[in-house]
Amino acid sequence: MDKKENVNIDDEKVKASSAKAAEEEKESDKAESQDNAATDKPEEKEDKEAADNTADTDKEDKKEDAEKEEEKDPLAEALKEIEQLKDKYLRSVAEFDNYRKRTLKEKTELILNGSEKAVQAFLPIIDDMERAIDNAEKTDDIEVIREGMRLIHQKTNKMMESLGVKEINTENADFDTDYHEAVAMVPGMGDDKKGKVLDCVQKGYTLNDKVIRHAKVAVGQ
Repeated sequence: MDKKENVNIDDEKVKASSAKAAEEEKESDKAESQDNAATDKPEEKEDKEAADNTADTDKEDKKEDAEKEEEKDPLAEALKEIEQLKDKYLRSVAEFDNYRKRTLKEKTELILNGSEKAVQAFLPIIDDMERAIDNAEKTDDIEVIREGMRLIHQKTNKMMESLGVKEINTENADFDTDYHEAVAMVPGMGDDKKGKVLDCVQKGYTLNDKVIRHAKVAVGQ
């Protein structure tokens, strides 16, 4: 074998060695990659577990904060309730004061204007009386004058009734201190007249069933 052939054989050996070395290196890299992958998985798992633990811790912290918020300070709650009650009290006082002022105003107006209806009812009576006076000056007929006065009296009674005024009955009535005032006691009238109203000196009246003037009467004794 000559020198040239020996060189070719050596080159082939070198190439074979290089290919084998490359293959071994490739296998080594693959094994290392697998080892790294196997190594990384536990680390990723640990990271995930750490993240989960952190999330759980955050949840626990939030839960504790919520529980602390629910556990309110009793003193603060009491002071808050006192302020609310104070506010309600002041509002009630203000409302009552407004009601009192309004009622007082209405009462004052009622007192000042309470006679308005009665005055308006009396005005036609005054007109009739003035006309009766004028007619009396123009005539000497006493009967005409008397009739005019009688009509005015009747009209006055009707007007009084419209206002709720009624005359207290005294005719054959038993003496009643709620309605009658005895101005005279008349003895010797017999047993059937004892305690009876014998005469009415002055008529009495009620306004809406309330006595506004007692009837002055003479009573049998």
